Amino acid sequence: MLFFFVFLFLIFTVPFVFWGGIYVPSKEEKIKKLIELAEIKSGEKAADLGAGDGRLIIVLAQKGIEAHGYEINPMLVWKTRRNINRAGLKGKAFIHWKNFWYEDLSGFDIITVYGIGYIMKKLEKKLRKELKNNAKIVSNAFSFPAWPHIKEENGVYLYKK
Repeated sequence: MLFFFVFLFLIFTVPFVFWGGIYVPSKEEKIKKLIELAEIKSGEKAADLGAGDGRLIIVLAQKGIEAHGYEINPMLVWKTRRNINRAGLKGKAFIHWKNFWYEDLSGFDIITVYGIGYIMKKLEKKLRKELKNNAKIVSNAFSFPAWPHIKEENGVYLYKK
């Protein structure tokens, strides 16, 4: 039985280390800062790019807004779906087993990301092109190379389109 679970872990996790970003969960204090800087308003819609285990989309949904996460690791998507159900947020928090690079993000008011340095230039171009005016982007740890942030606190950056 243990062999079966190890096998599943290897085939569903290891390829994503090379295909997508490495999973590093956001710390609680960073999530609080992301939420604070986002200045959430009723009726807004948020997307977390590289949602991992969904902890941020769950907090966003608990704040009363519709929250979507994009994650390419199927094991993390499964875990997030389970966490959303346990939190009683079905219909408010959503996880998509999709690559956010191929998604249109124009319908979102808030984008959160805990990316990695080498993606930020490409992500900056995508968000500048797709997001509506006044959309907010909150980035954990990594900043955009050419887009000046409007606020930075404890390594969390806030941008506005």
